Amino acid sequence: MGAYSKYILPGLLDLAMRNREMASLRAEWVSQARGEVLEIGIGSGLNLPFYAVDVERVYGLDPSPQLQRIARRRAALADFPVEFFTQSAELDPPMANASIDTVVVTWTLCSVRDPILVLRNAGRVLKPEGRLIFLEHGRSPSPGVASWQNKLTPLWKHVAGGCTLNRRIDDLVWSAGFRISHLVTGYMRGPRPMTFMYKGIAQPVPSYPDEIE
Repeated sequence: MGAYSKYILPGLLDLAMRNREMASLRAEWVSQARGEVLEIGIGSGLNLPFYAVDVERVYGLDPSPQLQRIARRRAALADFPVEFFTQSAELDPPMANASIDTVVVTWTLCSVRDPILVLRNAGRVLKPEGRLIFLEHGRSPSPGVASWQNKLTPLWKHVAGGCTLNRRIDDLVWSAGFRISHLVTGYMRGPRPMTFMYKGIAQPVPSYPDEIE
C-alpha cells in the first residue's frame, strides 16, 4: 500500500462521501436496517447516524485502519454497540451461518475485486428472512455514458481506491443468489459516468438439498 492510499485517500474518501445528496440516500435506505446488522465496507462510519432504533448491534468490516479510526469516533455517539473487524470484504465474515438480520453495503461493491464473493458471503450470514440493503453506483443503461465509464475506469481505479464505474449492480446481486424485491435506479447530481445509482433491497434465495430418489 503506497503513501497515497494509506495516508491521503482515507481522508479524501471521508470528505467525498459526506455530501448532502448521499446523506439523504443514507437516511432513506440505511434507516430500514433492523436487528443484528453487518455493514460490509463500513469505511469512516458515515452510515452510523442513520441506523434506526430497531438496530441492536452493528458489525463493521473494512480493510482500512485509517478509516476505522474515524468510524470509531462516530461509533462512540451511537445508541447501539458497534464491533469492528479490520479485514477485506472478500474474506468470509466472522459470523455464524444465518445469524444476521440485515446486511448493508453502500458504495462498496464498486471497489472490491470479487463482488459476487462478497455478496455470497453476505448471503451465508443472513437469516432466511433477512435482507440485503444496497446503495451502489454502477453501469449506466445509456450506451454513451456506459462507453465513457469503460474508458475512464482504468484511470479512475488508480485515483479512487479501486473504484470501478461500469459494474451492473443488479446483475451481481441476482448472480450471487439473491432475489431483488425493490430496486430504484437513476442519476445523482454530478458527472454521469460516476453517478448512476442502484438502490435496493434483496432477500437470500433459499437453497434446498437435492431430493433423494
